[in-house]
Amino acid sequence: MATYEFVVSCELSTDAASIYRAWLSSDGHSAMTGAAAEVDPVIGGEFTAWDGYITGRTLELEADRRIVQSWRTSEFTPDQADSRIDVRLDATPAGTLVTLTHSGVPADQ
Repeated sequence: MATYEFVVSCELSTDAASIYRAWLSSDGHSAMTGAAAEVDPVIGGEFTAWDGYITGRTLELEADRRIVQSWRTSEFTPDQADSRIDVRLDATPAGTLVTLTHSGVPADQ
């Protein structure tokens, strides 16, 4: 099944530790996105985001530097594999450069 990958990045005027903690916190992630999220913040922990539209599992963690998660929406068909997000947090003079690589996205998504 065909998939694609995309990369987005943005510099935020806050430290990497704050972004890392928010991403892996149910309350922080909900506040960051404006929709309900539940996050078990450990490797192997499951999460939901956007009121259950997104589900996945945390695959890798490097404190304050990197988060890797499997990821799928409720629109993925049962035969479509989970996609993968890799979030990198790099300190800059003005804050943190957040780079998100989303790979294995089904071509019809």
